Amino acid sequence: MDPTGKKTASEYFGGMADAYDSLIRRAVPRYAEMTARLVDYLPPRAERVLELGSGTGNLTLELARRYPGARLTTVEASPEMIAVARARLEAAHPEEASRATFVTSRFEDLTLEPASFDLAASCISLHHVRDKGALFRALHAALAPGGAFRFADQLRGGTGAIHDVNWARWLEFCRAPGGCSEDEVRSLLDHAAAHDHYAPLDEHFRLLEEAGFSSLDCVWRNWIWGIVTAEKVRSRGGALRSRERSTPR
Repeated sequence: MDPTGKKTASEYFGGMADAYDSLIRRAVPRYAEMTARLVDYLPPRAERVLELGSGTGNLTLELARRYPGARLTTVEASPEMIAVARARLEAAHPEEASRATFVTSRFEDLTLEPASFDLAASCISLHHVRDKGALFRALHAALAPGGAFRFADQLRGGTGAIHDVNWARWLEFCRAPGGCSEDEVRSLLDHAAAHDHYAPLDEHFRLLEEAGFSSLDCVWRNWIWGIVTAEKVRSRGGALRSRERSTPR
């Protein structure tokens, strides 16, 4: 753990690669449910899949299972995390692993070819990006017409009061019996203060719409975590841009 918060985000997570899966389940309420719901809202077909932030490969394995035969490109800043994700993918889905590309990079430093992916997906990684608008524009350009963007992430509350409630409930979960130690909680808070850049749902919608995405929705929400879906229209004559919002589940 890094009590000072001076490590980069990739160094912080790289140093806990072996313990990450245990910590994520003790630090993120309903983590398994959130990942399952993210998979529920993936499009039925995708041949070229971009994953932003593999971590230890939890979503990577789900993407390989969902899209057998697809070409998966997964991006992660921590080489230690990539090593774990690659090994897990090779063990569980060797054919998909043989076609997969693992890229060690910050999202902000990526160079993506236009219209080179059918799906971009991410689970609890995008809050490390300060300039989300630039990333959303790059992803929109990298998706083929008709492509989809799906991500789960930490969101700021729509008001300060709501965010304070969500934050307090998260800390209560972390400190519950069987949860995180006080050292782990302190390290998570230090890391968040140094590296996390939260934005409310409305700001995500605004930036996604400005980037060109349509059919925006928040399909699941639990305290500071939510799942957002967005589409890239097939053509200018296709679906109209909209800001559909259902009641978060």
